[in-house]
Amino acid sequence: MFTHVVKAGETLTQIATFYHVPMTPIITANGLVDPDVLVVGEALVIPTEDVIYIVKPGDTLTKIAQNYGVSVQYILQNNSIANPNNIYPGQAIYIPAKQHRVVRGDTLWAISRRYRVTLQSLIQVNNITNPNIISPGTVLVIPHKNRPEKSVNGYIYFLGQSAVPIVSENGGYLTYLSPFAYMIKEDASLQPIDDVPAIQTAQAEGAIPMMSITNFTVGFRGENLASVVLNSPALIDQLLTNIISIMQQKGYRGLNVDFENVLPKDREAYNSFLHQAATRMHANGYFLSTALAPKTGPTQAGLLYEAHDYPAHGRIADFVILMTYEWGFRKGPPQAISPLDKIREVLDYAVTVIPRNKIYFGFQIYARDWTIPFYQGEEATTISPQEAVTRAARFGAVIQYDYIAEAPFFVYTDDTGQAHEVWFEDARSAQAKLNTIRDYNLGGISYWALGYPFPQNWVLLEDNFMVRKL
Repeated sequence: MFTHVVKAGETLTQIATFYHVPMTPIITANGLVDPDVLVVGEALVIPTEDVIYIVKPGDTLTKIAQNYGVSVQYILQNNSIANPNNIYPGQAIYIPAKQHRVVRGDTLWAISRRYRVTLQSLIQVNNITNPNIISPGTVLVIPHKNRPEKSVNGYIYFLGQSAVPIVSENGGYLTYLSPFAYMIKEDASLQPIDDVPAIQTAQAEGAIPMMSITNFTVGFRGENLASVVLNSPALIDQLLTNIISIMQQKGYRGLNVDFENVLPKDREAYNSFLHQAATRMHANGYFLSTALAPKTGPTQAGLLYEAHDYPAHGRIADFVILMTYEWGFRKGPPQAISPLDKIREVLDYAVTVIPRNKIYFGFQIYARDWTIPFYQGEEATTISPQEAVTRAARFGAVIQYDYIAEAPFFVYTDDTGQAHEVWFEDARSAQAKLNTIRDYNLGGISYWALGYPFPQNWVLLEDNFMVRKL
């Protein structure tokens, strides 16, 4: 898999030819509406198991061949190299993925052992629907890399029938689906949501429904509401009873607790509630997860952070979701929504107090469009990464990239003369986040939120990891 950044004057035909990939897979992987319209600075996913290796100082063909498990002759027959002993830094060398033609008696397991790749990777790369049936003569692509298994959660707040097409499209990439969210009340009841269509569609796609509860809304911080419930043993008992009743009725298999703005004085009360919740969940065959504010240390001040006890959540919950997004929030000035340099500061702390396999990386898959100059009180518009690129094309913007935040952005002027600044996600930023998950050996990923088209993400997710299905 490659990421190609469009240069001025390039066409999709030229790009496809360079990478030895047909245009159709590129169009599909990137959701290109008009293949003739590319934006300068746009990052395209090039879906292939082939490799284009850029020669570095000191490289030899023998060394390159050994690194990729092929022969020097294999490289020579696929490249126009005049002198095998005279390659130069910066030279592009094309290394096609190995292929295996199935013969009678072959099994996928035996083929995976022969080429030292995982069975799951072999199945995934070749889109095999029934691993027990492979026909002689079938040509299989052998993946260059193995894909570790990760759990993937997706929150969704588009509910009712609106959820069905979204979950149908993305559910195959998910371990869990979390309709957001049941709002707790001061009497320990829960505000109902129209989650049945999402649950049923998730189950059809092999994703496990995870019930989400919260104490806040967009216009209501909920700190006093949380305090009332968390400090009442009777209300806690009733709340957990109500939660389990809904889970049993609707088919949820686990609970996600997203209590935010909890008062610092209620930190231990919150921990106690989670302990009781875990006990009740496990007794009924369910799991418990929590959502955590992005802290960089145990003493970080602020209403959002102080009551979120990372070590306690790491001990009590089956897994935790780090909400590593919203630096660029709706009512703030334009900036990267999920800057990777800031996320790494959170992870550096989190992995010291929470088991890595319990940590899910919070991954934002939406974009924001701010009017500029920014004035306090104004709000950005939330759009999809796909719409962001469409706007860049419409207004002739050049997409730029912040290599510290690992985030793309651009500025444009609309039809009324108003200036805008847009920060979004693209193939580069998504791959950088997936690399970080691998680097920190985290247990999973949690997307906030489904419903904002970003086809590149799902292609890259599948290229990097196997999605755990339970």
